[in-house]
Amino acid sequence: MSLLSDLINLNLSDTTEKVIAEYIWIGGSGMDLRSKARTLPGPVSDPSKLPKWNYDGSSTGQAPGEDSEVIIYPQAIFRDPFRRGNNILVICDTYTPAGEPIPTNKRHDAAKVFSHPDVVAEETWYGIEQEYTLLQKDIQWPLGWPVGGFPGPQGPYYCGVGADKAFGRDIVDAHYKACLYAGINISGINGEVMPGQWEFQVGPSVGISAGDEVWAARYILERIIEIAGVVVSFDPKPIQGDWNGAGAHTNYSTKSMRNDGGYEVIKTAIEKLGKRHKEHIAAYGEGNERRLTGRHETADINTFLWGVANRGASVRVGRDTEKAGKGYFEDRRPASNMDPYVVTSMIADTTILWKP
Repeated sequence: MSLLSDLINLNLSDTTEKVIAEYIWIGGSGMDLRSKARTLPGPVSDPSKLPKWNYDGSSTGQAPGEDSEVIIYPQAIFRDPFRRGNNILVICDTYTPAGEPIPTNKRHDAAKVFSHPDVVAEETWYGIEQEYTLLQKDIQWPLGWPVGGFPGPQGPYYCGVGADKAFGRDIVDAHYKACLYAGINISGINGEVMPGQWEFQVGPSVGISAGDEVWAARYILERIIEIAGVVVSFDPKPIQGDWNGAGAHTNYSTKSMRNDGGYEVIKTAIEKLGKRHKEHIAAYGEGNERRLTGRHETADINTFLWGVANRGASVRVGRDTEKAGKGYFEDRRPASNMDPYVVTSMIADTTILWKP
């Protein structure tokens, strides 16, 4: 008699050329990931070769019941670390039957920015530091924290080692390896300042692919914690009080910034970001005002400040970049629940296309 695990791990390539494609899209809240699977006649590596599909948008808060069909367009393919073999994960965006992007489809407008000739010429690179908090499922309290109580104060947990400092490392390592298997350009992980909070980094990724890879990594994380029986919070301030919030610091450079003389280009770009501070803050994640207080390694939400090696700034430039006279900068304002399509395209639009 086969065990359930035996059947889950069946190698389909032993008996059929057919593969399973898991279509993934973003639901009505802008943070809820949805997915469903379909059988394909054989392996596919080009998203343009995949069929469009549809779903009931009235059940995701994206369409009325009397006209509920939403069409999903395949946009990016990753290897499926759960089914393995030739099976794939497919990142999709969402449209009406008439072909118009629905309001929650942020990828469509981002793709317009990244396809602009001036942006293409600059080869925008992104490195996104995605922080998140693991929670005990039934009580919605951070993993490793005593029920109804608090651990010792912050200090020993950042990049900490040991059963009293690192909570959920098995989940974090499983996610790291699954992302590498999938083909996501995940570049590292670390424990964060607040216990139960972790971070993974995606990048360097070019243009629209940064958003695709972050959403794919978020999906894989959600699937892993589903197996583990815990939940994840992307809330920018999951615990009030003297505890660090959760952000999605976005590292950015253009070709001009990476070339000799790039430091002047960086300073000009940061100046432009400062002039559009309010617009960026409005698009950088819900509840960010609870995180950007001027404490816990943040700048106040109403103040734009940049500096070299300053983790209390809105935008930080590294010492290596200052010394080399070229490189990249880090926008520290985005919240952990930001939409990477919105943030990456807005930074490119402001620094490359916008004329003050």
